Amino acid sequence: MRLSLRSLLATLAVVLAGQSPATVMMSAATAEPTHALEALNRIELPGYTGNFEHFAVDLKGNRLFLAAQDHDTLEVFELGSGKHIRSIAGVGAPHGLLYLADADRLIVTQTGSDGATKVIDGASYQIIGSFRHTSGAEWMGYDATRKRLYLVAGGYNMHQPNSWLVEIDPYTGRNYGELKFAADRVGALVLEEHGDRVYVNVTGKNEMAVVDKNTRSIIATWPIAEARRNVPLAFDEATRRLFVATRAPSRLFVLDADTGATVASFKAPATCNQVLFDKVNRRVYALGGEGYIGVFAEKDRDHYEELPPVASAPGATTGILVPELHRLYVAASPGRSAGKAELLSFDVLR
Repeated sequence: MRLSLRSLLATLAVVLAGQSPATVMMSAATAEPTHALEALNRIELPGYTGNFEHFAVDLKGNRLFLAAQDHDTLEVFELGSGKHIRSIAGVGAPHGLLYLADADRLIVTQTGSDGATKVIDGASYQIIGSFRHTSGAEWMGYDATRKRLYLVAGGYNMHQPNSWLVEIDPYTGRNYGELKFAADRVGALVLEEHGDRVYVNVTGKNEMAVVDKNTRSIIATWPIAEARRNVPLAFDEATRRLFVATRAPSRLFVLDADTGATVASFKAPATCNQVLFDKVNRRVYALGGEGYIGVFAEKDRDHYEELPPVASAPGATTGILVPELHRLYVAASPGRSAGKAELLSFDVLR
């Protein structure tokens, strides 16, 4: 059997996932018509030894931003070529990023120095402000309809037993209010664009909380009974499905966003730190540290199929989808593996 380079890469990823030789050969034979991503570019980032976190994109300015958490910097790249443009210093342990195109500003959550969320001017790259009551924030979610930013602050980053969901105007810094979680570890959150719910991974309690935007109160809690350490999260609002990755063991769960019931579950890459939903192609990408991307197809709201995994790099646990360019960018962190610091890009196949 003659295999293409794309099929061989898929086969290697399957081997890394620990499947049998028979499964490997079957996956290689079928990878060509079902493959979801094609590797485009791999740029080494010498001098980085720690962890990268999340991305943001400026389409008009052709810029890609990456939080270099353990170097206390933001890294700026050309969006098309991946060429490194500059580093922005003075941002202590950056984690979550939001780029506001209409204001040319970057909002950066951070866990180092004073821990306050910073506002960076997109033209000068200077820090021009910060938000109160957001110390230790990592995860964030943006409600573009209401122009409200939701941050998870406090918790273990600030040596506190509790965490808070903080609702902020990202343009003015106005704090609309906070919601307390009796847990020191809270993971990712997603929001309804056309509804009133916020879904929050309460990692410390091994559950998901459903929050009402209007009352800023918890209206439901759903235990993640089949596994522990639920951290990353994605959402398909059209089908009302949530995609939750856990780390003990490494699983991807598909949940009903109205009831919390489990619809499907799959093995996922270990140390998964981000799950992305591709609403154009109806696919889910689970980014993990084992050197491959888990790919899952949404056939309809109740049926999902595991596609051949895609080879990435050790420690490649965070990324961003840019649907306008049909691109997926992934950061490989040497702090999470014995591999290299790299910026990877993939063509999203239609």
